[in-house]
Amino acid sequence: MGYKILIADDEAEIRDLLRLYLEKDGYEVIEAADGAQTLSALQEAALQKKSVDLVILDIMMPGIDGYRVLRNIRENSNIPVIMLSAKSDDADKILGLDLGADDYITKPFRPLEAVARVNSNIRRFYALGSGGTKQVEELSVRDLKLDLQSCLLYQGERSIELTSIEYRLMKLFMENPGKVFTKQQLFEEGWGDDYLVSDNNIMVCISKLRAKLCEDGNAYIRTIRGLGYRLEKDREKE
Repeated sequence: MGYKILIADDEAEIRDLLRLYLEKDGYEVIEAADGAQTLSALQEAALQKKSVDLVILDIMMPGIDGYRVLRNIRENSNIPVIMLSAKSDDADKILGLDLGADDYITKPFRPLEAVARVNSNIRRFYALGSGGTKQVEELSVRDLKLDLQSCLLYQGERSIELTSIEYRLMKLFMENPGKVFTKQQLFEEGWGDDYLVSDNNIMVCISKLRAKLCEDGNAYIRTIRGLGYRLEKDREKE
């Protein structure tokens, strides 16, 4: 496959187990035992122009915890991040997703499930737009432009950083302006149909997208009561 995975966990047994299964599936694997090592590994990979393609990130690591590492990653990159933790409370999951995580695996886990999550996130993030005879490089709706190569959203001259989930949802909206998408459809596009999340996660993601676009929450993404959400094709007429 040629994709590089960074496993960040302070438990050597967890790293060894994941490495065994991921390398068997064709991935290149590097490891980090704490938050500082994780950030150093990401920086070193970027300097060598061999960037990490996905991070499996433990929350409870010594020194710099996973949440702080995730914040740092999202300041510089929108690569997929799968949170790995013994914490199973919805509040912890929502916090991780709100900070920009793409998926969440709770310990103890089945190695094959972890590999399936990695495959799903890699496929969804890096295979976007594949299969056609000619790939579209940019989507435009109103004053918004989504660059499918850099994964950046532009509003006029202003660039807007997106997490990978936000990117996938904006791509879906901008490919279909004016179309109403149900929460289930947004689940499937943003998180994958094998990933069960609560309605709160969609609400949090839509809320963050709206805040990045405009102070008026409904100016771009409108809630259609009882149905779902749609991207407005035109400015709202009073």
